Amino acid sequence: MALVQTSTRDGVATLTLDNPDERNTLTAPMVAEILDAMEAFEADESVGAVVVTGTPPAFCAGANLGNLAEATGDSLGDIYEGFLRIARSPLPTIAAVNGAAVGAGMNLALGCDVRIAARRAKFDTRFLQLGIHPGGGHTWMLRRLAGPQTAMATVVFGEVLDGAEAERLGIAHRCVDDDALLDVAHEMAARAAAAPRELAITTKRTIADMGAIADHPAAVARELEPQLWSTRQPWFAERLAALQRRISKRS
Repeated sequence: MALVQTSTRDGVATLTLDNPDERNTLTAPMVAEILDAMEAFEADESVGAVVVTGTPPAFCAGANLGNLAEATGDSLGDIYEGFLRIARSPLPTIAAVNGAAVGAGMNLALGCDVRIAARRAKFDTRFLQLGIHPGGGHTWMLRRLAGPQTAMATVVFGEVLDGAEAERLGIAHRCVDDDALLDVAHEMAARAAAAPRELAITTKRTIADMGAIADHPAAVARELEPQLWSTRQPWFAERLAALQRRISKRS
């Protein structure tokens, strides 16, 4: 049976980890299906954004503990690919965190561009509690998002965050009611998908590059070329003409 379910609507592809009996833990077979799904999404020109979630009750409860007990650098790298492949995607990505996101499952959420959390969500690093050092870039992603104090509080001191706390600390963009989660994530993703695909991809790349930009003049220079490029594209002329038509109807 498939361990990952996929669907596409309104230009939004949804990837759902679907092994609820094992709380959607990452295994080599599941990772292989994630990789195939992402390749298919990116090859499909109608897909403009991706939502990642899990079949309840968990979002993703980490890596399979049996696999960890026999881990090597290569085998850990293979499991890491489940979230690193999503983190590398040029498409805008949203994690719809519907339940527990533990260890590598929290990495899966952190690797997405935006996190929307249900109130029942649990962000639980749990590495130290299991006697294992964090991996997969966990401390880097968390520190970059929420700062060193929150990284220490969650990783070293074992704080587990629900959706509201994750929002307060900047790990989640928004916390929403449990039954509204997928609708909110889809609506947000659809706005990205409504933009020209290449423009959204290019803008995502620009935002990523801004982490290495030192000052405002350098930021202006970094944005100049892609902005000029966008004004030469057919979609810009079409959208500008549509806007002008709407304005003329109002006057």
